[in-house]
Amino acid sequence: MKRSLALLLSLFAMPLAAKYHVVRHIHVGGMGGWDYVSIDSASRRLFVSHSDRVEVVDIDQGKVIGTIPKTEGVHGIALAPDLHRGFVSNGRSGTMTIFDLDKLTSIAEVKATGDNPDSILYDPGTKHVFTFNGRGQNATVFDAEGKVISTIPLGGKPEFAVTDGGRIFVNIEDKSELVTIEAATLIVARRTSLAPCEEPSGLAIDRKHGRLFSVCDNHRMVVSAFDGKVVASVAIGSGPDAAAFDDGTQLAFSSNGADGTLTIVREVSPDQFDIVDNVPTERGARTMVLDPKSHHLFLPTAKFGPPPAPTPEHPRPRPTILPDSFEIIEVSP
Repeated sequence: MKRSLALLLSLFAMPLAAKYHVVRHIHVGGMGGWDYVSIDSASRRLFVSHSDRVEVVDIDQGKVIGTIPKTEGVHGIALAPDLHRGFVSNGRSGTMTIFDLDKLTSIAEVKATGDNPDSILYDPGTKHVFTFNGRGQNATVFDAEGKVISTIPLGGKPEFAVTDGGRIFVNIEDKSELVTIEAATLIVARRTSLAPCEEPSGLAIDRKHGRLFSVCDNHRMVVSAFDGKVVASVAIGSGPDAAAFDDGTQLAFSSNGADGTLTIVREVSPDQFDIVDNVPTERGARTMVLDPKSHHLFLPTAKFGPPPAPTPEHPRPRPTILPDSFEIIEVSP
């Protein structure tokens, strides 16, 4: 009886032990805003956008180990371990920085063909790099040396993008659409509505089951098939800007910066998705990256003070970022 009771109690305890929660705050410091974060899981390094530089964080040691400077208005970092290179989209300067992934030194800076390069993607199959240019409403396609291969009109403001190895999928924020690009021909093959999604931003992919996860400004995560058909929609938190999918656990995530939560959704089957939890994080933690090795998630944010007084030029000012408060939140199962 005691053995049976102990077994029963252990079974009840298992879900609690696996509950996601914040386990660490990694201090980065410095001034300025942030956007996307990327990971090289093999080298245990995070690459974090931070105003005019990329902070390189050793996640095992929990400290900054390097900086890639002169990335004005940095948005995203795409990593190409097979080439020992990384690529940075610089929104303010309208450029892409190429850097050495091992030495963490800049190699070149090249001009994008559209204003405000935002999301950036490396496609290993073609070895092309795509910058998705927000105000330019297009994508610039580079080879790994920084030569422009093509410019792809997208008909709207692109946000995050992913690849399945033959196609590039990108959210179009102001049209609430998903655009599919053929990686080999660089032609837009399909444009589909993501309704009921409004203003999609973050995008994640389940390559095995052919599913895409778009997080939307109207508190929804919309799941679509590779052909663009919407198959499910679930509620998420407020102010999402990134999505992630863990192949090992079949969980999808939405980082919600406005209410400081991480929504977790389980893929029960390719057409059934259940909300698992809304984990408290911190206000401002709107982007993230998943470490497939540890199944931990890393979310950049900072501490905030009161907003400055409104002015005619800025009638709704944002809260101020407190000096030296920039950090990475680590969430673990």
